[in-house]
Amino acid sequence: MTTLTPLVHAFVSHFGEMGSHWGINRTVGQIYALIFVAPAPIHADEIAERLSFSRGNVSMGLKELQAWRLVKLRHVPGDRREYFEAPSDAWEVFRTLAEERRRREIEPTLSMLRNALLETPSNEADRVAQERMRGMHDLIDLLTTWFDDVQRLDPHTLAKLMKMGAKVQRLLEATGALKPRNDPKPDPKPDFLRSEADHG
Repeated sequence: MTTLTPLVHAFVSHFGEMGSHWGINRTVGQIYALIFVAPAPIHADEIAERLSFSRGNVSMGLKELQAWRLVKLRHVPGDRREYFEAPSDAWEVFRTLAEERRRREIEPTLSMLRNALLETPSNEADRVAQERMRGMHDLIDLLTTWFDDVQRLDPHTLAKLMKMGAKVQRLLEATGALKPRNDPKPDPKPDFLRSEADHG
């Protein structure tokens, strides 16, 4: 039986624990982590052996990972078994995860909000609710448009953009495309020490 090295074991265990935060269960997270760090495509029997999972659990996990487009099926000449591999490029993995989460979570919400905004409010409460939905719709719509623009960037350009951080805001302010925030400075004195003039 092939055992995991301490390094790989730590990585696989962590992905199993983090899986629930990304919408997948512990088993699926561990299967993906093992495939991701494998130096070559790996078949289901080997996955089951190395992780001490049942063949059935591995099969279901692989189907889920294929549905998420996180692993790809590969065939080896002369071998009837199905092998699996994951993209080794972290940017490609990030893009795939973002696209799938958008398709599964964001787009249904956006569709519901669009339908809600087509309704005619029957009372004041509905009018207020609809206005708040409109604000949510506009924000999500803006974010998805931004996401589409970012997805078109090559990884090198995207990495450079992300590293710029706050420099982007300062650049926009310098060109007049963005107004600087003029937040009032907080009063350093506690409220009970402020005079009536201060409150006035």
